[in-house]
Amino acid sequence: MCSNNNNLFGFRIVDKLQKLGEDIQHPQLKYHNKRVLVSKEFTFDAAHHLHSYEGKCKNLHGHTYKVVFGISSLTNEIGIAIDFGDIKKIWKEQIEIYLDHRYLNETLPPMNTTAENMVVWIYEKTVDYLKDSEFQSLKPQVEFIRLYETPTSYAEARREWME
Repeated sequence: MCSNNNNLFGFRIVDKLQKLGEDIQHPQLKYHNKRVLVSKEFTFDAAHHLHSYEGKCKNLHGHTYKVVFGISSLTNEIGIAIDFGDIKKIWKEQIEIYLDHRYLNETLPPMNTTAENMVVWIYEKTVDYLKDSEFQSLKPQVEFIRLYETPTSYAEARREWME
């Protein structure tokens, strides 16, 4: 049964769409001068094997990995720290190309392809990119990178451990 009552489920149609320059002014868009953390997750599928390891991971096998980025920065003039789309660009252009549907032992620098080694590599790639990026005025910092090898097992690199 339909109802004409817009508030039946707590929803309502906006009475007036807020307009920049009329209802809100450009200087009001930035609410604060605080550092904030934004986070974005990605997944990739890859194969690898471990050297000098006695266990089933010494054999070639694969995972669906999940990577979680935690990046903090100051906000820009419209109240955005680092845009989620920019984190996606970093992932796509700087990191994913070495990982997704790859044999990690071949595409990563010489290392044992443990989650512990890989998460530090991802952390360093992200830091290096941000160092020379257009975001420098916002003072971005990689706070953490978390790499899940399985849904319940992950390795993490944190800024305070890496500096």
